[in-house]
Amino acid sequence: MTPDRTPVDPAPAGHAPSGAGSPAGSANEHEPVDPAPPTRTPRWRTVVAIAIAGVLLLTAGLAIGRLTAPTPPLTPTTTSAEAGFARDMQKHHQQAVQMSMIIREKTDDPAVSILAYDIATSQAQQAGQMFGWLNVWGVPQAAPEPEMTWMTRPALDGEAHDHGSDNDAHVMGDDMPGYATGEQIAELQAATGTAADEVFLELMIEHHIGGVEMAEAVLDRSTNRVVVNLASGIVTAQQGEIDYMRELLAR
Repeated sequence: MTPDRTPVDPAPAGHAPSGAGSPAGSANEHEPVDPAPPTRTPRWRTVVAIAIAGVLLLTAGLAIGRLTAPTPPLTPTTTSAEAGFARDMQKHHQQAVQMSMIIREKTDDPAVSILAYDIATSQAQQAGQMFGWLNVWGVPQAAPEPEMTWMTRPALDGEAHDHGSDNDAHVMGDDMPGYATGEQIAELQAATGTAADEVFLELMIEHHIGGVEMAEAVLDRSTNRVVVNLASGIVTAQQGEIDYMRELLAR
């Protein structure tokens, strides 16, 4: 008797039977495996870190700026050298303006007329500056002590500094150096012609010498920028005018 044989369908072309020709489980050997996802810092943490760094840099910059910035000068007080100079030099300048206007009405010399005009305009402007200083500093225009008091006090280096004055030392309440007396002003008003020119030049030379002395005195007693700048300008300008007036007088 012949056994019953049922034909077995061959495997489809191109497909090997499961497990054929390879060890068990080798079918997944070449499949890609996803790597572990990278660890990421949350976005808000990055933003916060940047903000903190910016604040720290700003704070450091402000601290350095405060440490390196120059200390602002102290406002002069009513008894300071700066305030005393501003009050006394205003009065000194106003007399120079007065004498200049007197000779402008009298002189026939164009050089003297032009010089008098320059002195009157420049010193009137400077007197206005010093008036403004006292207002800005919040101190009164009227002095709380006699004239020249500020010049009797020691300079910044501790010395007295007489600045070439004819006196051994300045005295509180004395007239300012170079300041013309009432009799001298009356003499100028009464003079005429060339004599008036000579009186004016002689008085103004002494007046300028006194002005230079006062300016040098405040330079020895102040580091205030605006005061130092003006006083330095007064020394330079008036010394130049002294030399010029001596030439006119000799002529």
